[in-house]
Order: sequence, then structure tokens, then C-alpha cells
Amino acid sequence: MSHLTPEPEDLLDHTGQQRPTQGMNLAEGEIRSAMAFHEAGHAVLGIAYGMHAERVTLFTWQDPHQGRLVTGSTSWNASGIRPWRFAAQCAAGEAAQVHFLREQGLWTPKRAAALEAVHDRELAIDVLAQWGFLLGRDHTPAGGKSWAAVQAIAARSVALLWPGITAVAHALEAHDELIGDDAARLAGLANPPAAGGAR
Repeated sequence: MSHLTPEPEDLLDHTGQQRPTQGMNLAEGEIRSAMAFHEAGHAVLGIAYGMHAERVTLFTWQDPHQGRLVTGSTSWNASGIRPWRFAAQCAAGEAAQVHFLREQGLWTPKRAAALEAVHDRELAIDVLAQWGFLLGRDHTPAGGKSWAAVQAIAARSVALLWPGITAVAHALEAHDELIGDDAARLAGLANPPAAGGAR
């Protein structure tokens, strides 16, 4: 099967910096599955929370130094979403990966540490700051929330939406890319209409 190869910009975070990578000590197929669930978590939670999903992508490629690598991308229009829902959507990728690994009997503390999606957390912190909300990395700021609290919200929502997340993840593994309307249909949801131009 031919897999999508990322462009250099697909490997950058929202600040233009290279996203960190870390091994999970899993077989290639298991890593692809875990990443498919990560992106499905972002997409399905975002749709359920009112974000218009544009595209969900799974990239698999060969690096001459690191071997076989996998990453993903979900693009959306977040115009009008409530700030804490946006943050929970950011945390949903990691939450869905954890849920998948636990369900498959693959979860270990070391793999859990490798799953930490720092770029998702930093995106949430920066976007909420632009909207005037405080999100603390390792504490609860006055008038705001902690990342741990947002992760807990995401984990609960992922558990509730698990059948839809599973359907989207399996389709993503099979096709490498889904348009937002197809992801929404697979999840049993309606893709909210796009508004504005946020990504």
C-alpha cells in the first residue's frame, strides 16, 4: 500500500518549529493505528464541539536516519468555538491514543510518556491566550484552568465518542486521508458549517 509522505511544513508546529518525535516501541502497524486514533480524536471531538473539520491526514514515510515514521494532521475552521472546548479538542488526540493503547493492552508508563503531545498543549495555550484565557501547563492560573483539567475533560469526551473515533481511525488507516464531511459521517455527526478563516 502506498502511504502519504509529509511535506516539510506538515512536520512543523503552529510556531513554525519542528514538532518533536519520540519512539513508542511498537510495531509499525501499531504506531500507525495509534496515530490514526490520535487524529481521529482531534477530528471527532472538534466536530462534536462545533468546529468545521476540513481534512484529516495520516503520513507514513521512511527517514534515512530514524527509519519508518508516522505522524498526522487535522485541519479545521475553529471560528466561534468556545475556548475551553477548543482546548479539549487539542487534548483529544493524546487522550484517544491512550484509550486505544489501553484497549489493545499496549499501554505502559514509558509509552504514555512518549505520547505526550507537547505541540497540542502549546497550541491550546497560545490560542486561548489570544482569546484572553489562561491555561497553565502544570498549575491552575487564577481565573483559568490547568492542562490536566483540560485533559480530564478530553478523556471523558473521548470515551463518550469512542465508537465514532474508532470508525474514523479505521477509515484513516485504510485511506491515509479523509475530508471533514466524510469523517463526520463516519462518526455519526454533522460537520458544522465553516465560518471565518481560522485553521
